[in-house]
Amino acid sequence: MSALAKASGALKSVDYEVFGRVQGENGLRGGEGYTEEEARKLGVVGWVKNTSQGTVTGQVQGPEDKVNAMKSWLSKVGSPSSRIDRTSFSNEKEISKLDFSGFSTRY
Repeated sequence: MSALAKASGALKSVDYEVFGRVQGENGLRGGEGYTEEEARKLGVVGWVKNTSQGTVTGQVQGPEDKVNAMKSWLSKVGSPSSRIDRTSFSNEKEISKLDFSGFSTRY
């Protein structure tokens, strides 16, 4: 990341959980990895995982504006066939460095 990017915005980290019809081929993770794809487009890092409760959980890190854009996508857009009932965010904090080098799906 350039010095200008670091100076213009702090790095943020946030955990998320998405509720609704969000798993499997039609979910946020889906066969094509919609969440991974969106994260890469926005330039954030972290991970996504299906839970046994039928939700999708994960963590996003990056510049504050990009993390906020991903939060919006997780809350309102999702994959083409998903139905998002609600999204909860927790442990939002400023970080000094990224803990991940990319965005991955965990199993």
